[in-house]
Amino acid sequence: MNPRPIDDPIFADVTGDSPPIDLRGHSYDDHRSIIPALLDTMAACGCWVLDQRALSPTQTELRFEIQLRSVFELYSGLIAAGVELSRDSHTRLTVLCTLRDHNPRHAKRRRVITIRLDLSFLEEHTSTAGGIIVGIA
Repeated sequence: MNPRPIDDPIFADVTGDSPPIDLRGHSYDDHRSIIPALLDTMAACGCWVLDQRALSPTQTELRFEIQLRSVFELYSGLIAAGVELSRDSHTRLTVLCTLRDHNPRHAKRRRVITIRLDLSFLEEHTSTAGGIIVGIA
C-alpha cells in the first residue's frame, strides 16, 4: 500500500493533522503594486493573513488561512492579480477545488486550511537581439 503524501488534504482531514499547503509563484509586476493587490484579493476572499515577510528583495512569503468554501475565489484572484503559479501549485489548488465541490463527505465547507505562498518577483529585459531575457528583479 502506498502512503499518501503529507500535503494531501483528504489525508490531513482524516488524521486531523493539517500542514500548510505550499504554493509557489512568480510575477513580472512590481512588488510594490502586486502585494497590495494580493492583500485586497485575499481580504475579499475572507482570508486571514497570519504572516507576511520578505525573504529577500525579490521574494516574499505570505501565510494565511482561508475557508475551503472560498478556494475558487482565491484561485481566480491569484491569477487575476498577475501571479503565475507553478505546476505543483495549480495541481494543489485544483485538488482543493475538486475536494470542495465533488466530495461532500470530506469537504466540510467550514473547514479552514492554511496556505503558504512563496512569491518571486522577476523582471523582463529585452536583449539587443530582440528576445526577452528574464531576470530577478
